[in-house]
Amino acid sequence: MTEHTIDHLPTPRPLLTDLVMVESARWHDGRLWFAHWGAGEVVAVDLDGHAEVVAPGPRRMGWAIDWLPDGRLVTTGGSVTRREPDGTTTTLRGHGANEVVVDPRGRVYVCGADFDFAGGAAPTPGWIDLVGPDGTSRRVAEDIAFPNGMVVTPDGGTLVVAESFAGRLTAFTIADDGGLHGRRVWADGLGPDGIAMDPDGGIWAQTADTFAHSGDPDAPGGAVVRVLDGGRVTHRVETELPCFACALGGPGGRHLFLLCNEFEGVDQLAAVQARRSARVLVTELPPYCR
Repeated sequence: MTEHTIDHLPTPRPLLTDLVMVESARWHDGRLWFAHWGAGEVVAVDLDGHAEVVAPGPRRMGWAIDWLPDGRLVTTGGSVTRREPDGTTTTLRGHGANEVVVDPRGRVYVCGADFDFAGGAAPTPGWIDLVGPDGTSRRVAEDIAFPNGMVVTPDGGTLVVAESFAGRLTAFTIADDGGLHGRRVWADGLGPDGIAMDPDGGIWAQTADTFAHSGDPDAPGGAVVRVLDGGRVTHRVETELPCFACALGGPGGRHLFLLCNEFEGVDQLAAVQARRSARVLVTELPPYCR
């Protein structure tokens, strides 16, 4: 990761508190939507902090949301499902996944890793799969060091995945058939989890020290930076708790939402549910940054 002159964003303010664990931030239809882990809810909140449970979700850790171009919600977890307009769900794939991103053409990419993370098993390489509307899926990338958040560039030509265990963002060119090729490093020296891309090609991702002291209330939280293709960091914002996911939204896309959690591990669900210390923060981008 290359650092030059870095601009610091204003201190974020709380938008929503008293949450179990928050992940998979998405700006959609005028509100911030997120996966409320441990509560089994998809929640939407506006800029005034008015929140609503808008759909059910798995009562577990490790799931994410995104939308098809026609507005249908896709949810991962123990399976990959699509929520129909009448509220029913269609299972697109019985095999689960971690994160999901939908490209401008409506193609659904999911990622995951096949080892018992909660049980402390040794990590194995992860993967990215392309899931079709008929329930078929095919592997389009392998050997990913714990794939986490994914974004697709606005032109639909590039998919970037957060390789959390490798501390890097990895980019692939999207082929006409949806396959991924031309693997390359977008930026390294990070600690990326749930990431976001702005219209000008910057990716907002967590710093390498963000999760170093997760679960220690006396330790510093972390930070999110804006990093360009090639590793140049342009902006930074500090958070009191580790930030697990971020999203851009609000009027003109000028608000940065930060989903922060106090978290010891995926095997500590009961403690996280009892504590309810997770929160959603928001800060505004300066005029020269979007």
